[in-house]
Amino acid sequence: MKDKTILIVDDSYDILEVLHRQLSTLKYRTFQATDVTDAIDILQNSEIDLLITDLKMPGIDGMELVKYASEHFPDIPTLVITGFPSVSGAVEAVKSGAMEYLIKPFTTQELKVAVEKAFKENKNLRTEPPAKVLNELTHSGLIGNSDALAEVLSLIHKVKNNRATVLITGESGTGKELVARAVHYNGKFAKAPFIPVNCGAIPENLLESELFGFVKGAFTGAHETRAGFFQAADGGTIFLDEIGNAPLSVQNSLLRVIQEKEISMIGSNKPQKIDVRIIAATNNDLYKMTKSGSFREDLYYRLNVISIHTPSLKERKEDIPLLAEHFIKKYSEEYQKSKLNITAKAKELLIRHSWPGNIRELENVIQRAVIMSETEIGVAQLSEYLKMPQPISNEEHEYKAGFMTLKELERSYILKVLTAVNNNKTKAAEILGIDRKTLRLKLNSPD
Repeated sequence: MKDKTILIVDDSYDILEVLHRQLSTLKYRTFQATDVTDAIDILQNSEIDLLITDLKMPGIDGMELVKYASEHFPDIPTLVITGFPSVSGAVEAVKSGAMEYLIKPFTTQELKVAVEKAFKENKNLRTEPPAKVLNELTHSGLIGNSDALAEVLSLIHKVKNNRATVLITGESGTGKELVARAVHYNGKFAKAPFIPVNCGAIPENLLESELFGFVKGAFTGAHETRAGFFQAADGGTIFLDEIGNAPLSVQNSLLRVIQEKEISMIGSNKPQKIDVRIIAATNNDLYKMTKSGSFREDLYYRLNVISIHTPSLKERKEDIPLLAEHFIKKYSEEYQKSKLNITAKAKELLIRHSWPGNIRELENVIQRAVIMSETEIGVAQLSEYLKMPQPISNEEHEYKAGFMTLKELERSYILKVLTAVNNNKTKAAEILGIDRKTLRLKLNSPD
């Protein structure tokens, strides 16, 4: 087991040094911060097992850090230390999320007891879902035994029975819609509607009317009143895929939906109350988009109440054999073939590949292999691009490295991605992070 890491926060360098020495003696690793801002940055970007913070600090005080940590990092226990003890301060600290309260000055033994007690109490409070529950969740199409997938399943288990807004992030092809469906269909709202909406596939000028509906005469062509996706999802879940593509006008309306729990149809001034859980997904960095002004910051924080990150396939390579078997069974049945075996060498090639298209790419590879196979899937039935490239001499390598242009390298990679997704230009554009028009221009541009 790795040594536990403790974040110490105090505006006094002397106190930080003393705590560091005491905790090092007790075999703990430490991170140190002199203010709340730096402490939050460390919490967000490091693996911390315990937070120890002073209360009285200039600027943002330690109590605010305790509240922040309890809401954003509830699995990290907090130990408060202070040189200004009071009963009201202790009560407030505990109510805000602290597990222990230690008064300066204290001995190494007193610190040891407080730290161990904080770890023990936090362990008792944790309610990890039993293995049986996680196994049941995998029937939602989320297949694998990796730690990365187990973390996703654990989060699904925690949020499945509430209406909290969920933001699912991850690369294209990692199964974000499967996660959204797992949240909905494993919870108590499973019998209610689940309405998926791809915000990137609907033209910007139509997205708002598709989401919220419109009344007769609202605009040219509105010959009848028609309900939108939100009305269809009432009582259940609406899944807004590729939310980063929603125009600012739609973002404004979505913010109102989340805040007021009501919508207004296009052309109507009469709001309608709705009861809908919103799950959004994106392969964009919405936080960066808020800084550039292309995504509303207030909407980002409203959507990001609970965040679930879907790992890329290269982060869960141990799941590739299981996923491959799943797709072999699926397409063997679809093409009315006896279930095919896959050779060990073929599995090695699958595990070795980097999978830029993630699970979607793997499914395409297996679908092709099933079509090409009669009795088993071996190396010969797998796509050529998965195999080791032909070796070239040093002289030839130097020549190519010296004279291949960036455009040639770019085109070569684009063609590789297209091959991986069976020439599906929409999927290829998603993987490459460009739109279809740009992809077409790059393919048609002269060398």
